[in-house]
Amino acid sequence: MLRNILAVFAGIIAGSICIWGVETLNHLLYPFPKGMKPDNMEGFKNYIETLPFLGKFMVIVGYALGALVSGFIATKVSRSEKPNSAIICGVIFLCFTIYNMSVLPTPAWFWALGILVWGLVLVGYKLALNKK
Repeated sequence: MLRNILAVFAGIIAGSICIWGVETLNHLLYPFPKGMKPDNMEGFKNYIETLPFLGKFMVIVGYALGALVSGFIATKVSRSEKPNSAIICGVIFLCFTIYNMSVLPTPAWFWALGILVWGLVLVGYKLALNKK
């Protein structure tokens, strides 16, 4: 039981690091406007609205990488043949994603991909089970 709890924490941490890395790269490619602070919600909403397609799509890429890594790490740490830890990681990330999409101006395609991409935790789970 403790191993499964640690597996979820490890998966969440690993997935978060992946998302952070891709979003950091995204902010290098599409920097914040001069003088804008990321904690200014109105400024951040304006930044998101004016972000080009590739800037928004990079967020989805970060989610995809985070989902794969999260599912993989959670499964490896849990040492279980069952996908429980990976699924819990996916559900937790999905809840955060839905919250973010509800407070930020995101287009419909972003909603669809932002929800679907968390199913990739199961691909990470399957990759972790592969013994080859």
